[in-house]
Amino acid sequence: MPALTIIIADDHPLFRGALRQAVGGLDHLPVIVEAGDFEAARKAADTHAQADLMLLDLAMPGVSGFSGLMSLRAEFSSLPIVVVSATDDATTIRRALELGASGFISKSAGIEAIRTAIQSVLDGDISAPKTYLGDAEPDADVADLLVRLRTLTPQQSRVLGMLAEGLLNKQIAYALGVSEATIKAHVSAILLKLHVDSRTQAVIQLGKLNMAMVA
Repeated sequence: MPALTIIIADDHPLFRGALRQAVGGLDHLPVIVEAGDFEAARKAADTHAQADLMLLDLAMPGVSGFSGLMSLRAEFSSLPIVVVSATDDATTIRRALELGASGFISKSAGIEAIRTAIQSVLDGDISAPKTYLGDAEPDADVADLLVRLRTLTPQQSRVLGMLAEGLLNKQIAYALGVSEATIKAHVSAILLKLHVDSRTQAVIQLGKLNMAMVA
């Protein structure tokens, strides 16, 4: 059986060590790739196209909140991503799963619980803390926003994530290897789907998802 490849994306070396310890106890010893910021995580996913899993911290240099998860899910749709976060309230867990995470692990969980959650996702299941009840989104506006976000194409999701990081159209075009006109078309489509009139309003809408999170 080929070795598993697991990407650990977290900016705290000590916690990366804890995750390394957890995955090191899996039945099949994995190849571990570490990333300390969002761009390194993206490059790791690109370089290791057959990776089996990514463990993603929501708060890393180069990304804010859920925009990183959205961008990675859009670009690497076949890569299961498990969110690992110190913010582990029901709202954050629910929104991470709604936006395509294959699981959620609290940073307060013990090594064995982390390992069990990772194995569950590798087995094809969705994993969430036992305390999470899976309630519906109570904020009607956010529930509507989540529905609209799911109508975005993968490229539109990537562009929205880059808008959230404050990048200009020409910067996004350069990063994605397309023309600025193409980015303008994507932005127009994003505004239409989110029912907003400007890129600033689109970023504000996206920011609503992060309101439950603490810095």
